[in-house]
Amino acid sequence: MKITIEGASEEFAEKVLALAAQQGAELSVATVQTGWTVDRAERYLRSLPAGARRFAEMVIVDGEGYIDADQLRAVLGKLNGPTVALSRAIPRGVKSGWWPEGTPAPINPVSDPDNPSWHQNIAYRMDVGNVPIFREALVRMATTQRAAEHETGPVHAGVSEGDAPSAFAPAPGWGSADDVPLVRLDEDEDR
Repeated sequence: MKITIEGASEEFAEKVLALAAQQGAELSVATVQTGWTVDRAERYLRSLPAGARRFAEMVIVDGEGYIDADQLRAVLGKLNGPTVALSRAIPRGVKSGWWPEGTPAPINPVSDPDNPSWHQNIAYRMDVGNVPIFREALVRMATTQRAAEHETGPVHAGVSEGDAPSAFAPAPGWGSADDVPLVRLDEDEDR
């Protein structure tokens, strides 16, 4: 006999095993943890486009798990793009095998309880238990970015093949404090 139960707690799985043992059946139960770990949170955050990642950072860091939608709108503008990206990251992660089916969305909208027919959300929240997990994931991401900057230098850090260079980096031939391009005349050069 094979019974598959997804999303069950370990306590529930133990009860199922005890019940099966009373009937003389031999069962093995494998439980899959659908909660968030630091590794999963980091993968989730890295998979997001810049606007959605900033949205998540604001919920985690600025709001400590709860932030008003108006505060997000003041920084990001319309929230349609970031919220769609957040919602698509969960099924994409399941499909890619990054986390199991049934893993809950880490950030959820909060509707206005006084006006439920008006669909605009008043805030976004993260479960209190997930905030330190996602905060640690953000620290990891910042640490690996600093390590990359140390290896490649700040001008090229985070820029991979095909990416546009930073608009804030000095242009080739310009020093960071120059107001004119650096020009050198090599007089030893044959003409």
